[in-house]
Amino acid sequence: MQLGTRWSVGENAPATLPEVVLLAVKTVEDDLVKLGTDTTAWKWTLTWLERKPVVELDDGTVIRYDDREDAATITLPADAVDDPFDDED
Repeated sequence: MQLGTRWSVGENAPATLPEVVLLAVKTVEDDLVKLGTDTTAWKWTLTWLERKPVVELDDGTVIRYDDREDAATITLPADAVDDPFDDED
């Protein structure tokens, strides 16, 4: 694993990222704005795993790149996903 860089939410992501990853970062940031989330202190961390970018937000959101499909997968933190089986009635 190789550390890439860090940048604040709302700043430009490194231009070396694949376009689909840049779009995924923008999608996450746009969703956070719509939710009214205070991200003033949040940063993205870029690392390279087997020469593929992995981008993680301070809240635990992770974006992984699949170079075979030229696709990005966004994984949200577990506590942000409602699980109907977690309800205790």
